[in-house]
Amino acid sequence: MTEQWRQHIKDWVGKGELMQATLSGLRRKDGNAAPKTVIRKVQLKNGLHYQFESHYANKVTHDNVAEENAPEHISSLLDEHYKQALIKTPSADVQLLFNKKGKATMLSNAPTGAAKQVSLEHNRQKQRIIEEGNAAPFLVELGIMTPDGKVHAKKQDKYRQINRFLEMVTDVLDYLPKDRELTIVDFGCGKSYLTFALYHLLATQQKRSINVIGLDLKADVIAFCNELANKLGYDKLRFLVGDIAEYEELQSADMVVTLHACDTATDAALAKAVNWDASVIMSVPCCQHELFRQIDNDLLSPILSQGLLKERFAALATDAARGTLLEALGYKVQMLEFVDPEHTPKNLLIRAVRGEKLVFSDKKWEQYEQFKNFLRVSPALERVLSERLPAR
Repeated sequence: MTEQWRQHIKDWVGKGELMQATLSGLRRKDGNAAPKTVIRKVQLKNGLHYQFESHYANKVTHDNVAEENAPEHISSLLDEHYKQALIKTPSADVQLLFNKKGKATMLSNAPTGAAKQVSLEHNRQKQRIIEEGNAAPFLVELGIMTPDGKVHAKKQDKYRQINRFLEMVTDVLDYLPKDRELTIVDFGCGKSYLTFALYHLLATQQKRSINVIGLDLKADVIAFCNELANKLGYDKLRFLVGDIAEYEELQSADMVVTLHACDTATDAALAKAVNWDASVIMSVPCCQHELFRQIDNDLLSPILSQGLLKERFAALATDAARGTLLEALGYKVQMLEFVDPEHTPKNLLIRAVRGEKLVFSDKKWEQYEQFKNFLRVSPALERVLSERLPAR
């Protein structure tokens, strides 16, 4: 088997059957090789190539290798740097495992759907709402892009996060009114990467009429954001110093964004959104401490007796309660992973949308009550929305 795998790779490439390969498991931790290399076919002007996409800690590089040279290049990477490979072909998913002496074991499984349909379009993985190579002024000013549109190596994670957020927004744009100016509020906006991104998407790219307000407690951050908005000519974007719970300037809003508002500040923002009958709510909760102090159930003692497990469970329970309560009020709710866990820690995003009007769901309210009673908790969101809920 030691040399047989080389011939298989040569045959797969020669027949055009190597659809994708992922090389991983570094032989040495102190070398210069990327922790992971993904290989896929791409069609370039000068013929078919294989693109080697190398994933480092804070950058991704690409190298296009001619088809006839690809087998040798793959074999060389496996000889020198990697202990395993997953190779996708139309007939099988093949796993190569190398022991310390370099001996290979080859395992074959049924092909996955991804291997059957592969786009050969060059750089397909780079197709984002804000594409690299086309400089967005706000990203240049915030130090994420160079003036010629190249993303700084240390800002790749933030660049991916911004595009992921805009993808999530794009998915629900149909729920927003189209016949008038949109009012959007970002609670706890911080340095406002995503606020500027949202304005860029809707006002600059889509030419929609919008009015965006960012709110945060830090006066110096707000001053910076207002200065940048003026510099960019974003005349319908303004930032204010203020507390979420005390903000009373608006009577209604079409979209409410709240990212990393700490503990019950998230509940205050969600309550504002509901009371404004917001069409779209995008919320990334943070530091869910409230239910950690309340949860009490003997059946859950294996979880609740361990501080780390209790903390994680309380966070999930908090967001489950929030989501179910929003569903009871008539919203359609999805819990989404905000960023790719391969690059930065996981974040949960609550995305809620409504139709023409909110219709209260007795079934969801019953589920919510059973859930909170089981945990013996009193969530903040229920308290601040008490006027819109059935009397207990």
